[in-house]
Amino acid sequence: MKTEVLSPGNYYHIYNRGNNGEPLFFEEENYIYFLKLYDKYISPIAETYAWCLMKNHFHFLVYLKSEEEIDISQLTYKTSTQPKIVSASRQFSHCFNSYAQTINKKYNRTGSLFEKSLERKRVESEKYFLKLIYYIHNNPVHHGVSSSISNYRWSSYKSFLLTNPTRLKRTEVLDIFDGLENFIFYHNYNQNLEEINRMLFE
Repeated sequence: MKTEVLSPGNYYHIYNRGNNGEPLFFEEENYIYFLKLYDKYISPIAETYAWCLMKNHFHFLVYLKSEEEIDISQLTYKTSTQPKIVSASRQFSHCFNSYAQTINKKYNRTGSLFEKSLERKRVESEKYFLKLIYYIHNNPVHHGVSSSISNYRWSSYKSFLLTNPTRLKRTEVLDIFDGLENFIFYHNYNQNLEEINRMLFE
């Protein structure tokens, strides 16, 4: 299957997993470090609407900023010369390569940490958007890691229940759900996971 090009000005479901289904995260500090790298490399070029980190995979719902929306001064590079073109694919590559190199060194492992190149699917409808947010937040329950969406630490769900500053597009998401009450109700409603899986991955 041909890999979809990451095109600025569009929403995407971004996901990947560990090579052969092996862990990406081995202890708490790995999750924290991954999110720091994500903020460093991805936040300047994308807005994040939902995320979840699982032991051996992850999911993000993002909007890729257009060239006019990117503040290039926020980008960090190893050299003093900034590239003429900012590439979302390159930024994701920097993020995940940096993480993989650190993990391989720390745990004395070799070979690929991630299974393949970044998986992505464009989000083209509000229905898809709503179902995807639920799917991402419900991932820990779906995989039997948590008894409820609200009990899992490494997802964006709890951030929507708080009022502290966040880069997450909290207000925009809650507006789409017509408020926090409906957001919570939607996540507690018994969703048809087979239908959602077909919609998200076909």
